[in-house]
Amino acid sequence: MRLKNKIALITGAGSGIGKETAYLFAKEGAQVIVADNNKETGSATVQEIKEHKGEASFIKVDVSDEENVNELASKIEKYINR
Repeated sequence: MRLKNKIALITGAGSGIGKETAYLFAKEGAQVIVADNNKETGSATVQEIKEHKGEASFIKVDVSDEENVNELASKIEKYINR
């Protein structure tokens, strides 16, 4: 568990390379924040990680929207400082 006690933010984690990266980081012990613009696929990634005893949460974000990215940064800061 090389990433135990680490938090990993993975954008595009609802599918493809982002999804596989989220799985790998969770498998290595990271608390994964699944960030994606599709709530359905992002939430599915979180559910699958949790089914395999990993830790994950979902944040909806469109990384092409500056305001959305700023909101993401605020949410991440609150998540880290909780």
